[in-house]
Amino acid sequence: MIKSLSKYFGPGTFVAAAFIGPGTITICSIAGVTFGMDLIWALALSILATIVLQNMSARVGLVTQKDLGTAMRYVVKHPLLKGILMLLVVLAIVFGNAAYEAGNISGAVMGFSVIYADTQIHFGNFQVDYLPVVIGIICFFILNLNSYKKIESILIVLVVLMSLSFLATAVITQPDYTALLKGFVLFKMPSESLTTLLAIVGTTIVPYNLFLHSSIVQEKWKGLKGLKSARWDSAIAIGLGGLVSIAVVVAASRLPKQELLSILDMAETLEPLYGVYAKYLLGFGMFAAGITSTLTAALAAAYVLRGCLGWNVSTSHPKFKWTWRGILFLGVFFSSLGINPIQLIQIAQVSNAILLPFIAVLLLVIVSNQKLMGEHKNTWIQNLVGILIILFCLFLSLKSFYDI
Repeated sequence: MIKSLSKYFGPGTFVAAAFIGPGTITICSIAGVTFGMDLIWALALSILATIVLQNMSARVGLVTQKDLGTAMRYVVKHPLLKGILMLLVVLAIVFGNAAYEAGNISGAVMGFSVIYADTQIHFGNFQVDYLPVVIGIICFFILNLNSYKKIESILIVLVVLMSLSFLATAVITQPDYTALLKGFVLFKMPSESLTTLLAIVGTTIVPYNLFLHSSIVQEKWKGLKGLKSARWDSAIAIGLGGLVSIAVVVAASRLPKQELLSILDMAETLEPLYGVYAKYLLGFGMFAAGITSTLTAALAAAYVLRGCLGWNVSTSHPKFKWTWRGILFLGVFFSSLGINPIQLIQIAQVSNAILLPFIAVLLLVIVSNQKLMGEHKNTWIQNLVGILIILFCLFLSLKSFYDI
């Protein structure tokens, strides 16, 4: 089964696994409960923008045989400007991913607790949640395989199962398909929906995925022969991730309007309305989303650091390994002791939102560089689409900066 799935899924699965995490699931749940299906158009446009940008990043990797961080160091010539840019990228993405990792593992724990509530060991009045440690150990051994093919196969299975669980949950809730169609085409912006809309975009178009994709495609394909396959792979895998986000919005829109703080609230509301299967499907989906995002966030941080600092090392080198191990350890530490990572995650989201337009601009400069890309540089239509996406990302960045 895995071999047959591998024909249709590849590095794009890493991208889908990364952005369909606990944060995305929570934001989509809140969007559905609060605004029904009115913001689905924003989600659909975010997915299209993600496919466009990730395709550009994959093309950089295959044509230049450089990851995005290395290509940026090549394009930015001024030493001081280059140093500032690399420092900002490392701070925003590597340390940001350390914060996200705690949220990813906590999300996996939350999904599991929907199915099995008691995940704590009691030492008198002191409690330790053991499940984050178990999840951390599982992810450690998966990443320590140091095999692109094996990790890809595991992610493909998890992403497909996660997708089926959320799609099944949406179907069980018997959605209003007319309202769903209107959500795609009417471009409604209800009052007080701007913050949620920007959060949807911010959790879908993720800067570290651009770095991750440019590196991972080189593990799958060598050179220009992989360009066509990479385009289809991005469209299929990221499109499937988009369907998951839409399914969560659809399922949540069927719930009575209420304050939704976590996936636990949604699961508890689903059970009396649509049965225990809806609750378990939702719980498994959240668990899988946490696991896949935990794996990809740690890997992405290692790839970013390698490219930005110019480490000419393989993924088996101690520098690379200890980077993802450090990120994974911090996530396990914060989540197992019950330390709320929400403020760290919010800071990481703001820093990533501010960083996104700059990364997108540099990506556009790189894919338009004749010397680097040759005949595979951007066409004027691709540049126009890229500029429109950058303008929207800039709006997101300014709004996030204003919210500080």
